[in-house]
Amino acid sequence: MKKRNFVSIVFALKAEAKPFIKELNLSIIEEKPVPIFGNRDTVITISGIGKVNAAIAATNLINRFKAGHLVNLGAAGSAGGNFRIGDILHIDKIFELDRPRLLSLKPTIHEPDILKGLTTASLATRDKPALTPRERAAAARYADLVDMEAAAVVQACRAFGVKVYVFKVVTDTAETNKMEIIKNILLTRSALFEFFVEKIRPVL
Repeated sequence: MKKRNFVSIVFALKAEAKPFIKELNLSIIEEKPVPIFGNRDTVITISGIGKVNAAIAATNLINRFKAGHLVNLGAAGSAGGNFRIGDILHIDKIFELDRPRLLSLKPTIHEPDILKGLTTASLATRDKPALTPRERAAAARYADLVDMEAAAVVQACRAFGVKVYVFKVVTDTAETNKMEIIKNILLTRSALFEFFVEKIRPVL
């Protein structure tokens, strides 16, 4: 079946997606199984937090709109302290820390597609948030950043033969508390939208 040339985006939280919904004048298309907003050339879905939710949302978007590619956008924490709040990185490798390979017991690795000329970083995906310095240090053994969804989005896309690009904006470090994470999502989301319009959308 022919795939349609939508720009198709997966967010975990509506708070992350709000500038996209407003500035692109996206309307609600459906609310279940997961919310989808769209216009003639862009569709976005709000998965909710976690790998299972992300896989469901990505699969639904692929099947519902015959997407030829997906973009996963959203917040991530700095695992090792190499990046600052507000930095936007193109993810080139994802380590799924809580799904080890059966024989080696090493994390499952996912490799998203890459757009040229953008600053890249590695990402660790895990089901539980990495909030403590100890949890971040464990993630930093493998990756620069940590999130809770990207590995599942990539795995879903690979299962359907769909290209997938992952971009994360840094919203927290080991010194950031829970309330500050929410505040930083609100502070950085407009910059993420501008980055999408200037750097991502023109080359998709």
